Amino acid sequence: MVIKSVNLALVCGVTSKIPAGSLPEFAFAGRSNVGKSTLINGLMNRKALARVSSQPGKTQTINYYEINGEFHLVDLPGYGYAKANVRVKEQWGKMIERYLHTSRQLRTVFLLLDIRHEPTGQDVMMYDWILQAGYEPVIIATKADKVKRSQIQKQLAVLRKTLREESHVKLPPSEKKGPLRIIPWSGQTKSGREEIYAVLDSFLGNADSTLPEAGFLDSALPESEEAGKKADKKADEKTDAGENSLRGQ
Repeated sequence: MVIKSVNLALVCGVTSKIPAGSLPEFAFAGRSNVGKSTLINGLMNRKALARVSSQPGKTQTINYYEINGEFHLVDLPGYGYAKANVRVKEQWGKMIERYLHTSRQLRTVFLLLDIRHEPTGQDVMMYDWILQAGYEPVIIATKADKVKRSQIQKQLAVLRKTLREESHVKLPPSEKKGPLRIIPWSGQTKSGREEIYAVLDSFLGNADSTLPEAGFLDSALPESEEAGKKADKKADEKTDAGENSLRGQ
């Protein structure tokens, strides 16, 4: 996939009607501060298409980005922001759920989860909402550059196990589509971008696209053993720096 043009086409607030639209849509959902804006900017080769903030809860609308005049990338509000009041949280939840059930052009949903942590109850709830709307989400394991390469597969297994076991949606065998598709993503190196592009291309019907096999996508990880060791060393340095910072407080 080659990104030629990107523009913010539409912004929907809590009272806005979900547009019917004519272009295929791909939604991105995740907790506040999970790295959704960083992912969107990385996919679209832009530095500030989606606003990146260290303060969670910034995305409070549904933002439609038109890509190449061919499809919409839909940025859903981040959930789980603790400082938001109950009324605002309810509005965000209803807005997301309304979109999932009423969008006529939605092709699939990318659910972003922090690779470092076990999915929360709200993550599982979002996973269930997506299933109930009739979609099998593609899981994006964000912040893969913040853990050791040797630990990535273990963390991906935790994500998959928790979602499958904690989900309240019991699909009949005929509707189960096999293992969850999980793509590790690094905001620093953009590893995982080609795998996400392949998913988009497969839904858009591009003839030269090959959908990656469901499961854990090793192709999104550093290719060589040397690269893996460097990634592990960098993760160790980050951990040591963090521990020293805490000791100094």
